[in-house]
Amino acid sequence: MDLDLHDKHILVTGGTGGIGRAIVEQLVEEGVKITIHYHTNQDKATEVKEKHNSRQIKVIQGDLRKEEDVINLFQKASKVFGRIDGLVANAGIWSSESTLTADLGLEQWNNILNVNLTGVFLCVRSFFRNLLKFPGKNASLVLIGSTAGYFGEAGHSDYSASKAALMYGLTKTWKNEIVHYAELGRVNSIGPGWVITDMAMKSLEDNEKVKKILQTIPLQKIATASDVASTVLFLLSDKVSGHLSGESILLSGGMEGRVLVDKSEVDLSFFDSLSKES
Repeated sequence: MDLDLHDKHILVTGGTGGIGRAIVEQLVEEGVKITIHYHTNQDKATEVKEKHNSRQIKVIQGDLRKEEDVINLFQKASKVFGRIDGLVANAGIWSSESTLTADLGLEQWNNILNVNLTGVFLCVRSFFRNLLKFPGKNASLVLIGSTAGYFGEAGHSDYSASKAALMYGLTKTWKNEIVHYAELGRVNSIGPGWVITDMAMKSLEDNEKVKKILQTIPLQKIATASDVASTVLFLLSDKVSGHLSGESILLSGGMEGRVLVDKSEVDLSFFDSLSKES
């Protein structure tokens, strides 16, 4: 299906990681002008740029916790490709170590919220200012949340708090604000569950833990980054989701946060099929 994204300018934060890279791959197929933000991994950024070798792609480094870096990111992006038609606020961090709240240090709490929440605020503010500078009817903002923001996640109160704020308080607030800058502007969010990415692989290496996860998922599989990317492109497209705004989509295989499948019935064969595909 033609999503009518050709020649749109989309900025993707955290565009060199697992989900971000999958989003970029699918945007390339749609002929989109893409600004890819990254923070520290210069090698991955270079790899993405060299793979596509396209004048339609601009890669820009920045620390989203710093106001000046975010302002610079958006200024450089608009200087190269003009109006930013869509923003995918994908950059985020998660501690691989589970830490109960009584043991959670303020430094970790602040760092998670600075990246996952304040960094998104700074990007969205610059995105809205870009819409004021470059008037147009349409615009789309997609926020990447998590099922942790819906169900909660013991040992990760910092992460779940940041994602809940994005998916509910801010999605609902910003969908009412974006129309002041673009009359048909839309804001939606996605809450992926477990996704096979580098960030999650440490947990997914434990088959017993995978079985426990799959006991909560009726589809009996874990999402790929491409699954998330496809939903992002759907939300970016004014053609196919032009009347969808203020919604948070849980992309979790039907997960309910409770055991749905007996452990004896859990099937890990999807891992075998994934390894064969790769």
